[in-house]
Amino acid sequence: MKEFGLNIWANNNFAVKNAKLVVNHKSEPALLDIVEDIRSSGVRGPILLRFPHLIQQQIQSLYANFSNAIRENKYQGEFHAVFPLKVNQFPNAVDAITKEGGVHGYGLEAGSKAELILAMAKTPSNAHITVNGFKDKEMITLGFIAAQSGHNITLTIEGLNELETIIEVAQESSLKTPNIGIRVRLHNAGSGTWAKSAGMDAKFGLTSTEIIEAVQLLKDAQLLDKLSMIHFHIGSQMEDIAPIKKALREAGNIYAELRRMGAKDLDNINIGGGLAVEYDQHSSSKIRNYSIAEFSNSVVFAISEIMDAKNVKHPNIFTESGRYVVASHAVLITPVLELFSQDYKENLLGLKETNPPLINELSYLNKRLNLSNATEYLHDALDHIESIFTLFDLGYIDLQDRSNGEILVHNIIKKALALKISTPTDELDQLQIKIQERYLINASIFQSLPDYWGLNQHFPVMPLHHLDTPPHRAAALWDITCDSDGEIGFDPHKPLYLHDIDLDNEDYYLGFFNVGAYQETLGMNHNLFTKPSEYTIHINNESYKISNNSESMSILDILNSIGYSKDEVLNKLERDLLKSDFITEKEKTDTLTKLKSFLEQNGYLRTTN
Repeated sequence: MKEFGLNIWANNNFAVKNAKLVVNHKSEPALLDIVEDIRSSGVRGPILLRFPHLIQQQIQSLYANFSNAIRENKYQGEFHAVFPLKVNQFPNAVDAITKEGGVHGYGLEAGSKAELILAMAKTPSNAHITVNGFKDKEMITLGFIAAQSGHNITLTIEGLNELETIIEVAQESSLKTPNIGIRVRLHNAGSGTWAKSAGMDAKFGLTSTEIIEAVQLLKDAQLLDKLSMIHFHIGSQMEDIAPIKKALREAGNIYAELRRMGAKDLDNINIGGGLAVEYDQHSSSKIRNYSIAEFSNSVVFAISEIMDAKNVKHPNIFTESGRYVVASHAVLITPVLELFSQDYKENLLGLKETNPPLINELSYLNKRLNLSNATEYLHDALDHIESIFTLFDLGYIDLQDRSNGEILVHNIIKKALALKISTPTDELDQLQIKIQERYLINASIFQSLPDYWGLNQHFPVMPLHHLDTPPHRAAALWDITCDSDGEIGFDPHKPLYLHDIDLDNEDYYLGFFNVGAYQETLGMNHNLFTKPSEYTIHINNESYKISNNSESMSILDILNSIGYSKDEVLNKLERDLLKSDFITEKEKTDTLTKLKSFLEQNGYLRTTN
């Protein structure tokens, strides 16, 4: 895996320079330097870094590619986009989206009442709001209020009952009626994990029969002029371009038929989201078989071909590709707290004046091992350790002898693997898998990488430094939750190799990339580990600026957030301590001060890391 697959997933956003991973933008700061800058103020635990220039880059790419496709195909409609708030509703992400997208008229999409209120508060004045998902009368009324407030808003109906409620609100109030969209249930489905978003058994959308009935309801209510959009979505993370082409033909014909049926103000097709992000860092596992340029051209060409054949006006094209826009902008950085092989350091050897012959033999192998004899000595060591275990079980050697044997064999294995890294063999590869290193990271997979736990979605991961040295330890990553699922195991088909670091002498940081979509919104407070500390990084030609500092919740705030009273908890702890025996009043006061300082820190581990 050359340079941890940067050429596959990084989109030229990051690069290796002077053995460190740098942000490939303007002054090119090293991620390690940014992290150490933040940690110099005492921050501990995982850190989430946001890079708003990457949001700007993705928005510009989306609009530029569709603009090029429109120009090259002589397309008569316009291109618009909205960001689905479900992908990331957090303030520092949304503020960057609306700021960077404002120049393009980049809007927001809401799927709940709270998201709709957020969209009304944050959408730029020149941009669109679209509303998807199931709605009650209150949510629909909010859409009317948004229209009355000057927003260009479209309520997309998911069922005829919602349309009936829109008609009811329009008849009961004098508020401005918003634009109306129809989500169509396509026969053609997508590909990948989320392909069930389309097809005849999909959760959302109107059937052909329901669409015809919807048109009649609008005509009867004299609201057909408000029907402005049809919408479909065939799935997130579309792996293949072919299904979108089929879906466009189906949706394009539905659009043309609705125009023929009298919907003269229908002039928008919303093709939903689905632009895939490359998460894997191995060439054999790449999922996307198309580029953003091919996607844009395919969409524009397919719709124009259908409309020209039907002699129908070219509609405006909307997309909702939120994952594409925000996934790359956030990076999770976490220190490694422990390598479990460090329990076998040579300084822990407790050799006796007289040792069993096998221990003496292992000591000899450990001292004399070199490139030419590495394989032979490795075989001998593996054979000896099995004999040592047998002797211990029979009572012929003691626990110290067993410990010495384990330490010596482990070090022989490490030395042999390091020596043979340039000439690997199948045997060594299998041995790597068998003795993989466990890296304990100061983070919660459930909180920061929930899609790995829930969907087995891999994320690019690599160290921030030591990138001039080939890694040779097969790595499994353990988080600090007390749950066996809190592990990213070593996968021989998608192997991750990391460096063998002495954590007593230096810190070792890992970065998890493309975590800006869904991971924050889906993260769960397993073991009451909450969101990491987060920081926005603005990079200029000389250096960088850190803003929007938001440290992870304190322990007391965590308890308060789930319904406990901070004061009650603190008072109870204080009473119990002050009434305790066997310590002086000064010791009680000092201990209470220390306890309070602990309670004001975040819930992640605080070690030298």
